[in-house]
Amino acid sequence: MSAEPRTGRALLRLRPLTPDDVPALDILEKELFGAAAWSTESLAQEVVGPGRWYVGAQYDAGPLVGYAGLWFDGLDAQVMTIGTAAAYQGRGVGRALLDALLDRARELGATSVLLEVRVDNEPALRLYQGVGFTRLGLRRGYYQPENKDAWTMRLDLAATHGTGDQG
Repeated sequence: MSAEPRTGRALLRLRPLTPDDVPALDILEKELFGAAAWSTESLAQEVVGPGRWYVGAQYDAGPLVGYAGLWFDGLDAQVMTIGTAAAYQGRGVGRALLDALLDRARELGATSVLLEVRVDNEPALRLYQGVGFTRLGLRRGYYQPENKDAWTMRLDLAATHGTGDQG
């Protein structure tokens, strides 16, 4: 799986993550989430957890620049995380990762995709709303230790036919 490169840029490659990727995930997780980052042990369990699917993004053969995870319970899929290294934000990495998660959810037969996002994460809110996610409600104090609120959001997969036609 790979995204088409923009003119003059290296090819963004997406690939399923393995336990060998945990050290790189640990670095990205700490960069993005600081004190709220998952522990190395939690990341290692997530990558191989039942019903979990994690994908990483890298340019050519370079280091991981982003990662995303999906959990499927047999009905709905849940976006566990989407993270892009600060130096690569705004380059379409997050969108490519989200598209991969949505494609995987469709392959699994999920009826919808759910997620939670900090209320003050405007780039993520624009990304999710741009592909058709709708806000369901507000979870107060969800993100710890920052005590930030989160929007719960849902995408009805039956109402969408593919990620390319969603903006």
